[in-house]
Amino acid sequence: MKLFCPLCHATLQPHGHQAHCCHCDKTFAIQPCCPECHQPLEVLAACGAVNYFCNNGHGLLSKKQAEYCLQSVDETL
Repeated sequence: MKLFCPLCHATLQPHGHQAHCCHCDKTFAIQPCCPECHQPLEVLAACGAVNYFCNNGHGLLSKKQAEYCLQSVDETL
């Protein structure tokens, strides 16, 4: 999964649940969101498998179905 900075559109360097832009020197949290309602998803992890659940009525989603949103760690976008 390639992520791009929402400010300068440079490629972000992922580090776990965060990504860093070397160009802007900003850090962003990577948040899985529902592709239907764009709200944060609940993480369900069992036996090494990770799935997501939408509490807004869209049910169980796989990692491939999730939309990944960026939220600035330095300040709110």
